[in-house]
Amino acid sequence: MDGQPDRPHHFEEAPSMTLQIGPHSVQPPVVLAPMAGITNAPFRTLCREFSGGKGLFVSEMITTRALVERDAKTMRLIHFDGTEKPRSIQLYGVDPVTVGKAVRMIVDEDLADHIDLNFGCPVPKVTRKGGGSALPYKRNLLRSILREAVGNAGALPVTMKMRKGIDDDHLTFLDAGRIAVEEGVTAIALHGRTAAQHYSGTADWDAIARLKEAVPEIPVLGNGDIWSAEDAVRMMRETGCDGVVVGRGCLGRPWLFGDLVEAFEAAEEGREPSYARPTLRDVAAVMVRHARLLGEWLEDERRGVIDFRKHVAWYTKGFSVGSELRKKLAIASSLDEMGALLSEVDLDQPWPVGADGPRGRTSGRDRVVLPDGWLDDPFDGATVGTEAELDTSGG
Repeated sequence: MDGQPDRPHHFEEAPSMTLQIGPHSVQPPVVLAPMAGITNAPFRTLCREFSGGKGLFVSEMITTRALVERDAKTMRLIHFDGTEKPRSIQLYGVDPVTVGKAVRMIVDEDLADHIDLNFGCPVPKVTRKGGGSALPYKRNLLRSILREAVGNAGALPVTMKMRKGIDDDHLTFLDAGRIAVEEGVTAIALHGRTAAQHYSGTADWDAIARLKEAVPEIPVLGNGDIWSAEDAVRMMRETGCDGVVVGRGCLGRPWLFGDLVEAFEAAEEGREPSYARPTLRDVAAVMVRHARLLGEWLEDERRGVIDFRKHVAWYTKGFSVGSELRKKLAIASSLDEMGALLSEVDLDQPWPVGADGPRGRTSGRDRVVLPDGWLDDPFDGATVGTEAELDTSGG
């Protein structure tokens, strides 16, 4: 099992500005984490616009079986527009053969420029079948999946994202990291939480540092509790990691990617950064644009506005909007209705103090639901059924 050796802290004057993912140079070393129902093409467009096209923006998680079977919803999710370079797809699969077929399909049909594999999902309906963040415990199964992915990827770089392990008594990240290096994975992202933590508590940045020391051959990216641009720079300085993966911190704040660019450039130049502090008027304009982009993507304005509803609370967090208006915005069904509702509030409100803090899910779990006997032998020839391959992103 993985040990937890003592490690010296890393303190760098300025973090590196470049993350190398195979042939792709990512500047600054910032990656948008895939989030189900969130990081679709419209949201990625907003994030790229604010960053000036800098960084790496990964698609929603795609299940390998659905891709191989050419599921209609899945084929829509893998669409990239002409401005997305490199095109980055995250895949989730539990069967090595199916994963290999999906990767080969991506290569043969030129569907992407980079493939990321997800082994971080803590959702019980996935882990109880041996999928998601439960899978790396079975070392040989993990190795088989990585071998099939890398072996079928040709010139495309394959990366992976994972958690520390199932719980504090069953940590897998160091073993998984070595297996990834041995199988030719290009980079690894680690969320500094176990599956049992789900999204609760504090992310263990020390684990990110230990992984970096364990796999010096390839880049290691840190994930967890990056709520501001300062957090990203601090993570890299404290852990020595090569880049950061930002998830919940950008919910309702796509301009965070502009702040991230500014933070890294300021650190490199030795100056004080200047961050976006949008007024509610600025935020409202982004909200309407986000909903409009969703409508264009779905080819239906009403569906776009309905899909946007989940974002309302994130965008308006900290502003004096009122619960009743938030409720009305969360049931709006047209752009005109959204605009009219937003015009009812004081749009000149400045960016609220404390609005940069945690957002999104914060739930935890006492234990992880696993298949019977899953923990008996980490090296047995485990297989995982297709029922574990659900369209649920996260990690």
